[in-house]
Amino acid sequence: MKNDYPTPKEIVEHLDKYIVGQANAKKSVAIALRNRWRRQNAPMDIRHEILPNNIIMIGPTGVGKTEISRRLSVHAKAPFIKVEASKFTEVGYVGRDVESMVRDLVEISVNMIKTEMSAKLEGVAEHATTERLLDLLVGPMPRMKADATDEEKKAASQGQSATREKFRQKLIDGILDDREVEIDAPQKQFPVVEIFSPQGMEEMGINFQEMFSGLMPQKTKRRKMSVRDARKFILGEELAKLLNMDDVVAEALDRVQESGIIFIDEIDKIVGDDGRTGPDVSREGVQRDILPIVEGCAVMTKYGMVRSDHILFIAAGAFHGAKPADLIPELQGRFPIRVELDSLTAEDFERILTEPQCSLVKQYTALLKTEDVNLEFTKDAIKKIAEIAEQVNNRSENIGARRLHTVMTTLLEDILFEPPVGKRKLTITGRTVSKTLSDIVEDEDLSRYIL
Repeated sequence: MKNDYPTPKEIVEHLDKYIVGQANAKKSVAIALRNRWRRQNAPMDIRHEILPNNIIMIGPTGVGKTEISRRLSVHAKAPFIKVEASKFTEVGYVGRDVESMVRDLVEISVNMIKTEMSAKLEGVAEHATTERLLDLLVGPMPRMKADATDEEKKAASQGQSATREKFRQKLIDGILDDREVEIDAPQKQFPVVEIFSPQGMEEMGINFQEMFSGLMPQKTKRRKMSVRDARKFILGEELAKLLNMDDVVAEALDRVQESGIIFIDEIDKIVGDDGRTGPDVSREGVQRDILPIVEGCAVMTKYGMVRSDHILFIAAGAFHGAKPADLIPELQGRFPIRVELDSLTAEDFERILTEPQCSLVKQYTALLKTEDVNLEFTKDAIKKIAEIAEQVNNRSENIGARRLHTVMTTLLEDILFEPPVGKRKLTITGRTVSKTLSDIVEDEDLSRYIL
């Protein structure tokens, strides 16, 4: 049996490139992901009985809950969607119904498969696009009369071929990109109308032109556009011709059912207090509506029926005023794995600023590089930024690593507004950080307002 799927250790190593710390959470999601491969390779008679180990992540905002799940899905090439539990309402209330999370996941999966298949067909589509552009620029190969001699046919063909090859090279070199051509573009006859279904008032787009395409011919309109724009337009048409949507949909549905990931954020917000009345009465109803989706049920989508039995659900919440035990017992049982994420310290902030592949320091360095400014941060500057972020988090609301964005933006505001002219290298030191931010940090009211 070929085993090219990443092991839990390899998954954790991949997550370490982007997320600092949180070893327990990384370990849990890595095992859950690997278990999917194990299930798909288990004997058929037991395969459908092996259910995913859904996870609840507990921790304050900004400690990496969403990022772990998102990076996990990218690494596994799995359809992924993040939803907020607080946006849903139970059936009978105005709002989104819980089944919409599965429908949205299917839509994401279809687009993912279309992109993957399009990449494989791009070479064939580009060749067809070039031929159509040559037909517009030079004209199609001439049709000879029935009584034309072989010599006449050969001469005409050679002359046209030579011209096409010259123009083909110009197209490749981009010389003709600004030249205008005329193409027939389909004209929309009916708008896309949004209607509302009785179940949760869920928006469903209906394109009446698609519905009646078999009854009436599609109208086209002659449009002028540059070769550069025409290439994109024609390439899209050629890819649409080559793509077999039946195969796309079949693969998309299979991928959702076998490897889809739904991240339910703010699940603690649907835990209602027993003594409350009013809007909170629907919170337990939302939990009961989510329960069958997590347990496994059939959801109708516009692409067909989808079963949610083997979709991996990762729930997350701060659980400041509630705890996972306050969820209804049936829902608790469907999330057997509980992981508590650690609050971030100044040492964590230092690592977050420098270690990940797309760290904030690297991002701002790249941004100012476009202005020919080489931005550098000394070690004491990084340490000072981390200390300020921790200090402000402890003083006011703890928003985790997101505080670093605020601190960095405030620190570099003047430089980003007006980069120094003629200065190729700019070094941010600990003294620079203190001078720029000390007044804001010391003034607690100002700190709450700005940082």
